[in-house]
Amino acid sequence: MTPVSDHALAERVAELLAAGGPLPIVAAGHPVLRRPAEPYDGQLASGLLARFVQALRDTMRAAPGVGLAAPQVGVGLRLAVIEDPAPVPEEIAVVRGRVPQPFRVLVNPVYEAEGTEGASFFEGCLSVPGWQAVVTRHARVRLRGQDEHGRELDEVVAGWPARIVQHETDHLNGTLYLDRAELRSLSTNEAVAARWAQPSPEAAAGALGFELP
Repeated sequence: MTPVSDHALAERVAELLAAGGPLPIVAAGHPVLRRPAEPYDGQLASGLLARFVQALRDTMRAAPGVGLAAPQVGVGLRLAVIEDPAPVPEEIAVVRGRVPQPFRVLVNPVYEAEGTEGASFFEGCLSVPGWQAVVTRHARVRLRGQDEHGRELDEVVAGWPARIVQHETDHLNGTLYLDRAELRSLSTNEAVAARWAQPSPEAAAGALGFELP
């Protein structure tokens, strides 16, 4: 596959921003979601990058979501944004390790497992609207990459923030959460709210006939 030129990427981003408002989110079935994104290496001028980051932030918040990767708006660059105010009851927050996360930008992120512990919870995606499924992910990961200013990132992330990091980084590798999901758990958002709103998915596993690790 021929790489997209820097000029074409910049033109694509400028075109998206020119429309104003939240950016359109592409859905599963779009090829951009299945291609590994190109490493970010200054393809966007600083002003254009700043505007694109702001647009990703606005789009994530409007959706609403807790993360958004550039391929989800049709741009094949290794850029993602995350932010989670964690507006959940304390019982759920404790079980899922969900704590507030300030807005941040991940540039060229990669992760690797820290330890062998896993965590299984329902998970959704803005590019697969209306559905959720149980995904087992690493409970702790080591995150490496840069921020939007080129500063190096090297930190250990745990709990729900680790899930967000893995989900968004997977997008940059052409992987959707469904690729890692227990498909017998696949449920509409309405079914999850009505039946499986418990802090953990044990009840869903028993009723829907799948095993948790």
